[in-house]
Amino acid sequence: MPLAQAWSVALVGLEGHLVEVEADIAQGLPKTTLIGLPDASLSEARDRVRAAVVNSGEKFPDRKVTIGLSPATLPKTGSHYDVAIACSLLAAGGVVDSHRLRQTAIIGELGLDGRIREVRGALAMTLAASRSGFERIVVPELNAAEAKLVPSIEVYGVRSLRQVLALLRGEEIPDEAPPRAELRLMSESLTRVPEVDLDDVLGQHEGRRAIEAAAAGAHHIFLHGPPGSGKTMLAERLAGLMPDLSTDDSLEVSAVHSLAGLLTSDAELVVRPPFIAPHHTASLSSLVGGGSGVPRPGAISCAHRGILFIDEAPEMHPLTLDTLRQPLESGFIEVHRSAAVAKFPARFLLVLAANPCPCGQSGTPNGICNCTPQVLTRYRQRISGPIKDRIDIQRQILPAARGLADGDRPESTAEVAARVKAARDRQAFRYRNTGWILNSEIPGPFMRREYPLDAASQKTLESLYADGRLTARGLDRVVRLAWTLADLEGLDSPTPDLTHQAFQLRSGAPLTPLTNIRRIRETTP
Repeated sequence: MPLAQAWSVALVGLEGHLVEVEADIAQGLPKTTLIGLPDASLSEARDRVRAAVVNSGEKFPDRKVTIGLSPATLPKTGSHYDVAIACSLLAAGGVVDSHRLRQTAIIGELGLDGRIREVRGALAMTLAASRSGFERIVVPELNAAEAKLVPSIEVYGVRSLRQVLALLRGEEIPDEAPPRAELRLMSESLTRVPEVDLDDVLGQHEGRRAIEAAAAGAHHIFLHGPPGSGKTMLAERLAGLMPDLSTDDSLEVSAVHSLAGLLTSDAELVVRPPFIAPHHTASLSSLVGGGSGVPRPGAISCAHRGILFIDEAPEMHPLTLDTLRQPLESGFIEVHRSAAVAKFPARFLLVLAANPCPCGQSGTPNGICNCTPQVLTRYRQRISGPIKDRIDIQRQILPAARGLADGDRPESTAEVAARVKAARDRQAFRYRNTGWILNSEIPGPFMRREYPLDAASQKTLESLYADGRLTARGLDRVVRLAWTLADLEGLDSPTPDLTHQAFQLRSGAPLTPLTNIRRIRETTP
């Protein structure tokens, strides 16, 4: 048969597109032509496939060979089409039965000796193949663990082209040497949640209240204070307060990490919210994603459904930090390149930490600041007003006394995480028919219409808005935060005291005690 087809998958962002790989063998001088908008690495597949086929004991056609990748208008990038090209070519030459390729998607890069190397994005490609109705997928053995995370599709992990051909012919699979994983950034070094406990933090009652509220409603938070006051300690312990990911979120986060090359060969679904902490010298493309051809996900997408922690935030380039504006509002990032537009999920909890000034002592009770007013102004302006306006909680963290008053024991991560879980369950129940889950996700108009505050709370917020102490966006964010505080207290709606505390958390003012709230909660049946 001079014409045969195989199937592979192209990824544009996390969106998978089925690609039909056609091979035609015609009369003419020996020549191999690859068409269908291939990039440089894919164009080199002609030589890789020829060497792999010959070194696997098969005959490469000595005629005119045309390999087409359809749809032709979709840019193709990467080397994961190699095995599909080789199979379609050998099927066209009558070496394997082309009917066996119809319900099988194939991905993998070929070595010159016929070995099959691992590729990035195997989980996202397997998801795309499964949703398109494919029954089987052939992947490199090192990618088989992550591909098997997708239900309802049969996964075959292979080591070489010889094993693929035996599988298609229905023959006994030959034994091959185990593959060697390539050196790459492992998930533990980037997304591992710090193994620390909140009971390590002595004092810092307002800081603890702030991160508890942030975890309960996924509210962005800005911690500022002198060096050594505990900003990083609180930020790292915030990750432990967040509950496990749902099944759908776990699959989505795992697919992003697969595309970024962060899943190991013994991959499991990412069940804990990721904790991403890029250095303040990180480039713009490393944060939002990029690269030549089809873009790859950056740090903010790897932090999807988790935490993006930027320490020493004023030291980051202002333009780089300002790129967070759009994803903070929309929950996704679009990276535009000439070849394609890639869309990645980016609904993360942003945690910023900063010193008050270059010397770190401005505004501290016993500190002596040597910075001039001009230096202070320039330093504080490095975090722009629009970014601060998108942050729900702002807290000054000052050094706390090391002793514990009255023998009080600080609450552990497990104790606070239980309250956070209960608060999130209340939110999920309240919004069960809306398509949203958390308070921070609810649009302001919907919140005001469906879940209005009491008259006293509304009057307080309107007064603050009229005085210019709240923007329109800030008012909506205070309302969302007030609902989170009510969920933490187990109340059906925010009280005026909780609404006022929500404003205090946003403005950075000292928190007032919630004695009235505690009494209401204790008397509520």
